[in-house]
Amino acid sequence: SLLFTACGGNSPTILNPTGPVSVQEANLFWFILYVATFIFVLVEAVLIWSIFRYRERPNSPAPRQIHGNNTIEIIWTVVPSIFLFAVLAGTIYTMFNIQNISSTNGSFSQIRVSAVGHQWWWEFDYPNQHVINADTLYLPQGAVVTMDLKSNNVIHSFWIPSITGKTDVIPGHDNQKIFRADQVGEYRGECAEYCGTQHAHMNFNVIVLDTNAFNAWVSNEQQSAQNPTASLAQQGQKLFKGSGGCTGCHGIVGVNLDSFQA
Repeated sequence: SLLFTACGGNSPTILNPTGPVSVQEANLFWFILYVATFIFVLVEAVLIWSIFRYRERPNSPAPRQIHGNNTIEIIWTVVPSIFLFAVLAGTIYTMFNIQNISSTNGSFSQIRVSAVGHQWWWEFDYPNQHVINADTLYLPQGAVVTMDLKSNNVIHSFWIPSITGKTDVIPGHDNQKIFRADQVGEYRGECAEYCGTQHAHMNFNVIVLDTNAFNAWVSNEQQSAQNPTASLAQQGQKLFKGSGGCTGCHGIVGVNLDSFQA
């Protein structure tokens, strides 16, 4: 039953690619897996055959030794090198294809987002839309995303398995990712670098919307915060801001609580 605890829904995976970057990465994964599987089967087949073919029998002489056989040693040096070169070639091919995504983005809409890694949450800033969000990244379908990656504390690693690969987020050294999400849906992202005691909770949601829905979301986020009208919400605001309330002991960094709207 312990194994079934890992069968929850919405698990991040590279095996369900939804963008050109993740497609290239998944193709490379399968290529290396096929090569590695072929080598494993070949080596194990030779090993098992050798065990039975040359097993010790009563009164059997020692088998002929092959140490110093130049032909065999050349073969088992050259053949593995061919497989390693194939993996290297596939990796370089994938790297250039991913790089081409950033150089062929003229025909796609574009959006810029700044992702800041905190301990232990993500801040997403849309500078051109003047919108800031926490732990939920909204993206327009089919747009080329330029993601500026920053950290103000420790090293994090930005990763959306179904859309794009990992990139380290390093204090004092800003990185950048360029990718595209082609399918509407909700995905899971996470920090893939241990960053402290609450690292396991540093997940975030990625919501890819069609263009109209994304523009509607941006428009809604740009609206000024409204005072609550429902009685329960008004009571909550009073409890939060009033004397002896939450703000008596707690604060929100970067937020002016005098103008805070619950």
